[in-house]
Amino acid sequence: MSSNISNKQKIKYRIRKKISGTAVKPRLSVFRSNAEIYAQLIDDNNGVTLTAAASTDKEIAAQKSTKSEKSKLVGQAIARKAIELGLSTCVFDRGGNLYHGRIKAVAEGAREGGLKF
Repeated sequence: MSSNISNKQKIKYRIRKKISGTAVKPRLSVFRSNAEIYAQLIDDNNGVTLTAAASTDKEIAAQKSTKSEKSKLVGQAIARKAIELGLSTCVFDRGGNLYHGRIKAVAEGAREGGLKF
């Protein structure tokens, strides 16, 4: 056994070495648990979260749909909030997850909502 760090954590560190968000082009960070999915727009220079959306939000949680469909709604919600803040571009951070399934659904929802990355 090499270390106590999981493979996913190693991937996450590798991604974060390469990308970081600014006030003009924030980082769209996605966290996926077994049941829910969360997305944040983060300005790494100042260390602040500009806006966030989650599958636990009232309007998303109220809809009876699959986890992938809810993920797409989370992407659209974060894009809508970003555009309200005057942001149109971001850097996508998949958080050590594969770009597949629910992570991909968030990205597609955000693109449909008008975010570019």
